[in-house]
Amino acid sequence: MTLQEKYTELIDAAKISGATDLQVFEQSSVLHIEGNVPSGEVKDQLWAIYDKIDPNFASSDLVMNVNTVVTEGGKVKVITKGSNLNIRKGPGTDQPIVGKAANGEIITLISKANDLWWLVRTIDGEEGYSYAQYLEPVV
Repeated sequence: MTLQEKYTELIDAAKISGATDLQVFEQSSVLHIEGNVPSGEVKDQLWAIYDKIDPNFASSDLVMNVNTVVTEGGKVKVITKGSNLNIRKGPGTDQPIVGKAANGEIITLISKANDLWWLVRTIDGEEGYSYAQYLEPVV
């Protein structure tokens, strides 16, 4: 059985999910699945399928590198595991905090300064930069 056959359910789920820039290829006896998915929920579903096929990810024969896509002007959810997310004047931890967003709060993505820092606006109108790792798209 080839690796693509072994992971057919996962590959099909990625295609059906609306993944963009999807690439599936084998390299050095490892299957790579890469691309962008529309939400954190889809990403979690793909990881659940992977765990079902290869419990505890023990085989070491798959690398799944999928990212969630957020479009500018869209809504993002704060995912800080309980604490508030700092909103800063500029993109960097050395910048002053100008506001906070609570865990679970839905805020607006204005633009992506880079892969690490995104310009956001809260419901209260606070605007500044937040660390992108703590934001996920809302669909």
